[in-house]
Amino acid sequence: MLNKAITPSFIVKYLDQYVIGQEDAKKTVAVTVYSHFKKIAKSQLDGMPIAKSNMLLIGPSGTGKTLLCETLSLVLGVPFATAEATALAQSRYVNEEIEAVLQRLVDKAGGDVAKSQNGIVFIDEIDKLKSIDGQPRSVSGESVQHALLKIMEGAAVKLANGRYIDTTNILFICGGAFVGLDDIMSQSNAYRYISIQKGESQKMLHRLNTRVKPTDLFTFGLIPEFTGRLPVITRFQDLSKQMLVRIMIEPKNSIYEQFRQIFQNERVELTVEPKVFDQIADLAVEYKTGARSLRGIFEELITPILYVIPDSPDIEKVAIASLFTEPSFVRKERVK
Repeated sequence: MLNKAITPSFIVKYLDQYVIGQEDAKKTVAVTVYSHFKKIAKSQLDGMPIAKSNMLLIGPSGTGKTLLCETLSLVLGVPFATAEATALAQSRYVNEEIEAVLQRLVDKAGGDVAKSQNGIVFIDEIDKLKSIDGQPRSVSGESVQHALLKIMEGAAVKLANGRYIDTTNILFICGGAFVGLDDIMSQSNAYRYISIQKGESQKMLHRLNTRVKPTDLFTFGLIPEFTGRLPVITRFQDLSKQMLVRIMIEPKNSIYEQFRQIFQNERVELTVEPKVFDQIADLAVEYKTGARSLRGIFEELITPILYVIPDSPDIEKVAIASLFTEPSFVRKERVK
């Protein structure tokens, strides 16, 4: 049962603490999950089956799709499990891999099957399952799409230990970069022939024209039955340099804050100048991997310093002024 204090705006405010940007996506996801759990509650009262609104998150790698889903599970207090569509496609025994994902969900619920049945499953890289002309269905991503249909709609799945998990109320969220989808959308028909009367806003027409249509996904390579199981579609935008800088310093669990705590535990104060974050963001933009490369670059900067700190109890402060200069160490004055 969803806590009464949890509303779409409450969910968005919570997500804002950890996920930078993607305002439209956060609102869409918040409303969808709120409605989902309200429908579950109503279904349990009147016995009517729910019409499930599984979601499809489309956006470049490193824009926050997985982070948003993980954070979402925390604010809702529900178990959360992830899977990669590429791993499912590479397996000879797809159904066993799907069962393993559901088993992980049960494990996240502490073995409580009933609790896991109200959880969230995130399947990443779903765009890698697109069907390819001339490729046999048995060895293509299309076969995995078909295997996922039943559990996404709702089915009793037998786990390896003999217990069953009902997926009817599990919310499935799929994500992918969908490279090339924009080209498909630009060639599909827009709603340009709908007449707008005086006093009516162009905003809705613009939203309709920029919306990913099921037919666009069909052209991309998702089968109609699979697309039909994902009625809610939202886009994640590319991260700008400014957003990448904010990601490193603003979230509650930001990279910078994590390392400041590590240094603090060593009784050392760490300060990093704003210029350094700009330089790291420049490199991340060049790598074209979104926020994924930020931690790696930051750790590369910090590693040589952390190697020295534990063996140097006289160091009380470390200041980093540039990514391309040596850090400065402030040491305790020796008592003469």
